[in-house]
Amino acid sequence: MINQNKIKLISSLNKKKYREQHQLFIAEGEKLVLDLINSKLNISEVFIRDNWNGNKIIPTGITTTHTTEQYLKKISQLKTAPPIIALCSMPKKNLADINFSNDLCIALDDIQDPGNLGTIIRLADWFGIKNIVCSQNTVDVYNPKVIQATMGAIARVNIHYTDIEELLIEQQKQQVPIYGTFLDGEDIYSNKLSPSGIIVMGNEGKGISPAIEQYVDSKLLIPSFSTNLDKSESLNVSTATAITLSEFKRRI
Repeated sequence: MINQNKIKLISSLNKKKYREQHQLFIAEGEKLVLDLINSKLNISEVFIRDNWNGNKIIPTGITTTHTTEQYLKKISQLKTAPPIIALCSMPKKNLADINFSNDLCIALDDIQDPGNLGTIIRLADWFGIKNIVCSQNTVDVYNPKVIQATMGAIARVNIHYTDIEELLIEQQKQQVPIYGTFLDGEDIYSNKLSPSGIIVMGNEGKGISPAIEQYVDSKLLIPSFSTNLDKSESLNVSTATAITLSEFKRRI
């Protein structure tokens, strides 16, 4: 059974300051938790509903607590508590390990929506992007809604938080190509694209900020093929990321 102190701890992880304090985050649901268990992430503890028939697939060596649906509801962040919830340790990431000259990376300029960040992480996993660099004002990757939206990709993509402007200044000195998506950019389908470099994606409402825009070497436009005069003004940032990554990888 889960004691009251553990319930209090897990419930507190809904807030960023407590996640950072304890260096822990939660993951919920069978597919997500099993993906994380089978990854390199450190699973601190797993909480399983007593009558869940999947408990036999949890590897030995992982601390497992059997409990009731009533207690799972107390620690779950979802509307309907799943049969399994995991308490996970935050992995240590080192920005210095990234070789921007040889790898294609994503930089996120103040993404605010947890669903968008989670989807972008899934896209990075799908297209073989190992690292995403986030501005300090980008939504916290360990927000439960972000973790849920990654569908396990959080275990395979490295997420870093840093001063994006300082990063781009340094990488520009190293002649690393820096791309960004803009409504006044050049057609991505006819523009020259590099197999390595940094792709900057901007805020949902404001796009790439002027402070970051000045370091973008190649402004890319995803053209609209609509014949309607009143077509959509822009694409959702995660959708734009998918199209952009697809075109980069298609060229490679």
